[in-house]
Amino acid sequence: MCQVPMSRREWLKLSALFTAGGALPLLNSLNARAAAEPDAPVRIGYLPITDATPLLVAHNNGYFDQEGVRAEKPTLLRSWAQLVEAFISGQVNVVHLLSPMTVWARFGSQVPAKVVAWNHVGGSGLTVAPQVNSLRDLGGKTVAIPFWYSIHNVVLQTMLKQDGLTPVSRKTGTIAANEVNLTVMAPSDMPPALASRQIEGYIVAEPFNAAAETLKIGKILRFTGDVWRNHACCVVFMHQNDLDKRPEWSQKVVNAIVKAQRWTQDNRAEAASLLSKEGANRYTPHSLEALRKVLAPDPSDHGRYLASGAIKHANWNEKRIDFQPYPYPSYTEELVRRLKGTLIEGNSTFLASLDPQRAARELVDDRFVRRSIESVGGLKAFGISESFTRQEEIAA
Repeated sequence: MCQVPMSRREWLKLSALFTAGGALPLLNSLNARAAAEPDAPVRIGYLPITDATPLLVAHNNGYFDQEGVRAEKPTLLRSWAQLVEAFISGQVNVVHLLSPMTVWARFGSQVPAKVVAWNHVGGSGLTVAPQVNSLRDLGGKTVAIPFWYSIHNVVLQTMLKQDGLTPVSRKTGTIAANEVNLTVMAPSDMPPALASRQIEGYIVAEPFNAAAETLKIGKILRFTGDVWRNHACCVVFMHQNDLDKRPEWSQKVVNAIVKAQRWTQDNRAEAASLLSKEGANRYTPHSLEALRKVLAPDPSDHGRYLASGAIKHANWNEKRIDFQPYPYPSYTEELVRRLKGTLIEGNSTFLASLDPQRAARELVDDRFVRRSIESVGGLKAFGISESFTRQEEIAA
């Protein structure tokens, strides 16, 4: 990702993209592209984080070809702003986006796109400096988040409030002992910032938590999946135009992604290899060591995390990262409820009137993923209940 912290300029750019006026020129470009190239191939846009795993595995393993759809080599982008701009303008047509970001896109700026599947569950953690042993130790300190509209921000604030701490966003001034200052930072900058004590911790997707461990500059205080059980992080976002006008193509695209998730569950070490900088396609700049720690961890790690408190709910049997594609409505509903009470910089006024059930209905299109799931043996093939409903479990 970008090699400098997300600047105020970039944040403002992304905020502008997610307004009706700011998105309009890009949407005009999208419509022009769709008219000029009605049979466009799969064009994946991604950031080099483990959230992109199913999209990259689907390309590497030739699953799009097997489904009979053309797919170009995925395009690595350097920031969320670049990824969003490329998607809204139609330069790419299949992306992974932070799940709260899709809420902002759909309802904050009326971007005609929908969530068609989850990309993965879990896969994130709160990493802190070696001397930090509890959330209370973060009082008066600064913690980095990857984006205001992220599950990381939602989960972190849930934990802080549970421990009597108040999230704030201050560029200058004193941070009180009962406050934790939040700052947006590019994930690739988080480990160096932690090492230099610019921040006291960060919460982010993998493999940046694993990187802090392998570099011995920090430790994991808590896994996000141990706070919100089997939460989605990034989801698969596709254009409404493709879903409506190219339903067969859309179905084949989702089929390939679901196959990739199922394959990754059974081939975690191999997935780490193909994603690494040593892999043939060099999809990410990450070491095989860091990616293996996430995708194929040593069994002894689990006991160590239980002892440290990074995992508190042993009975949840959460993996560090896991893969299942079904976008449960209950998750979207609960996400919207929690976003309403989460500190978010920028325009979030649309959230006040957004009904959670309406959001789940209008943001998510699960027609294609349901068929794809059935084609690989149903939800049981992913080791979960056959029911397409669930109750959200959140315990900070």
